[in-house]
Amino acid sequence: MAMTQTELLHELEPVVSVELDRHEKMAKEWFPHEYIPWSEGRDFDGIYGGAAWQESDSKIPEAARVSLIVNLLTEDNLPSYHHEIATTFGRDGAWGTWVHRWTAEEDRHGTALRDYLTVTRAVDPVALERARMRHMESGFVTAYGTMLQQLAYVSFQELATRISHRNTGMASGDEGCERLLARIAADENLHMLFYRNLLKAAFELDPNQTMRAVTDVVTTFQMPGQGMEGFTRKALIIANEGIYDLRLHLDDVLMPVLRQWSVFDKTGLDAEGERAREELAAFLAKTEATAARFVERREERRARAAAAK
Repeated sequence: MAMTQTELLHELEPVVSVELDRHEKMAKEWFPHEYIPWSEGRDFDGIYGGAAWQESDSKIPEAARVSLIVNLLTEDNLPSYHHEIATTFGRDGAWGTWVHRWTAEEDRHGTALRDYLTVTRAVDPVALERARMRHMESGFVTAYGTMLQQLAYVSFQELATRISHRNTGMASGDEGCERLLARIAADENLHMLFYRNLLKAAFELDPNQTMRAVTDVVTTFQMPGQGMEGFTRKALIIANEGIYDLRLHLDDVLMPVLRQWSVFDKTGLDAEGERAREELAAFLAKTEATAARFVERREERRARAAAAK
């Protein structure tokens, strides 16, 4: 018989303890204020009578600025994310310790990003604050109803976030921005390892149910920021710049994690487990074709743009 989600939660708690201990030993203490060039700051218009933000204030290219805004607004919805994982995993024992540790680390990311963007005048602070209010008022509700699905989701999502931060930093052309985002990306990688290792243990406990959860998530995956205003347009700008696109999602997020779980080497699956794996394989094949087509068309557009200069 398949284990209940509650049974799996209890069975995984010893693994949580081990992974929490590993995380605490590997995590590096760092301080947001050390990554902010405070001497570059100056007053904005308003109470202190400074200068209003204008486009020329920013040294960062448009696509990187769009990505920075998306990344920061995504981090801003932390209260909703905390509620989701605390409700799913609980606030007691090793699970609860992890929930609060993860929340504290993620909160640091939003603090550092906002300070950097404001001090360096990289983005319009008025537009940013209005977007933050709208996005947080909408909140975030997970699309997944089981603990296994949520574990699968965050395994992929944390890695996707790491790659997005890393590539945004490189696209910014700004040494300080790249340094900060590399630091944040290192945290996200540790978060991914925690969740990925937990789901690997879940495969040992209940391979069929875990395979179904992984397939459900891979075939419906959306980044947590997809509910923000204008997300589709922003995501297209980010993809066209190569900061985060379907090719990266498949090659650098989905496939590495699936290989770590050895999903296509699992033996002893029942009929439902095999069916889930077949669905997963078919989806990956379709995604490969779509990703290849997107990259080909993007290169064609770039070639036409270069020829027109």
